[in-house]
Amino acid sequence: MTDKEEKANEKWIGRLALSTAIMAVLAALTTLYMGKFSSRAIMNQGLESNEWAYYQAKSIKQHSFEMSKKSLELQYHSQKALPPVVAADYEKTLAKYDDEVKRYEAEKKEIKDKAEGISKSKLKAQEMGGNFAYALIFLQIALMLASISSLTKRKYLWYIALVCNLGWLFFFLDALLLFY
Repeated sequence: MTDKEEKANEKWIGRLALSTAIMAVLAALTTLYMGKFSSRAIMNQGLESNEWAYYQAKSIKQHSFEMSKKSLELQYHSQKALPPVVAADYEKTLAKYDDEVKRYEAEKKEIKDKAEGISKSKLKAQEMGGNFAYALIFLQIALMLASISSLTKRKYLWYIALVCNLGWLFFFLDALLLFY
């Protein structure tokens, strides 16, 4: 090997080492983001489940008031001549039950909207975490090719590793920006 070839080889080894180190740092960063959004998706799943359980509890309470109101209405209408005080008490109680039913309906709407918002956040986090995972796969392939390139001294493997970084770049940016 000539002096010129030796210097070119040392220069290539330096570039190979630097690019491998950069890819390793990018892999660590990508892993961090992947974990962040995967954890966020899991946490949102729990929050969403809690909201739907709360919605169910409100539905049960609303149904209980509806049934009580219906029962009281049937009882009230089956009476022939009621004293005005008793009739007023029936009317007052029925109005209270009706207010409770309406209150539970409004609360259920708020809970449903919140649960659906959490669901959207969860789905977005899942998609972002998945895209970061795909990005990481490309970096792992690139790191593997760069390692083999350094062992076998085959430059074309290093060039392929550099091209694999385009896959990382696409999925990383897609995870951040959600292109499609």
